[in-house]
Amino acid sequence: MKVFEKFKEYIWLVNTIYEAKAITLAEINERWLQTEMSEGIPLSRTTFHRHRIAIEEIFGLYIDCDKKNGNKYYIGNHHVLREHSVQNWMLSTLSVSNTLGESQSLHQRILLENIPSGGERLQLVVKAMKESRCLMMSYRRYGAMASYSCMIEPYCLKLFRQRWYILGRLSNGWLATYSLDRIEDISMMETKFKIPEDFNAAEYFQDSYGIVVDSNLPLEKVVLRAYGNERYYLRDLPLHHSQREIGKTEEYTDFELHIKTTFDFKTQLFSRGAWLQVIEPQSLADEMIEWHQSAVERYKK
Repeated sequence: MKVFEKFKEYIWLVNTIYEAKAITLAEINERWLQTEMSEGIPLSRTTFHRHRIAIEEIFGLYIDCDKKNGNKYYIGNHHVLREHSVQNWMLSTLSVSNTLGESQSLHQRILLENIPSGGERLQLVVKAMKESRCLMMSYRRYGAMASYSCMIEPYCLKLFRQRWYILGRLSNGWLATYSLDRIEDISMMETKFKIPEDFNAAEYFQDSYGIVVDSNLPLEKVVLRAYGNERYYLRDLPLHHSQREIGKTEEYTDFELHIKTTFDFKTQLFSRGAWLQVIEPQSLADEMIEWHQSAVERYKK
């Protein structure tokens, strides 16, 4: 069997068990025989267990068996599929790839966004992270006349708004974030580093909207009022994991977040225009008013 076809089976098996929450092998086989992949041949117990092992090795997902509940199988660490985890991203990407791969006749009617892969730079950064080796890079910020060089200890990678970012520690001890597409040159050094045992990438960014982290900013309660279709967009695609709905009328819906009001968060609020209003804190509302007034003045000119 080709590797690609095996991956299709792995992804189908994970999705089937995850959607069912708990399912027997017989029930899995019933659904398996309804797919074109089966070609009418049942999924043997041996093949099933081989797939379980492969799924654990590739995706880090554990398919466990609840013998007290009729030998039903379930995803033992299913929580990672609800998080911004590598497992979730890999599975989602491959699932979409499978769906599109089976729809070649529709290729002119399926339009995709261009997401930069990062190419060799991404591979080099991942390699440096695996080997705990420092990176030397030449970086040019937006608006800068020239690039500058620096050495970083690569701590983590983050995908945000179709771009890859690397979080690294500088020689002065500061943590900084760099966009891979602004790196002009990068190389891996022999110098090794040790990442702190208490460092957690998800916790580092948990109070921020995107990739901007400011330790000087306080964690604030932010109340947003969404009008029109914006209330449905926010409900389906929350701005932050802390977002929750706190009230609604026929005209609008209010959402509460606990977040640091970083620059990238403010620009996101501003981009929603008149359909999103800041209710709290007043200081953030005042800043949004200034931004919109400045925009109006530019249009007048």
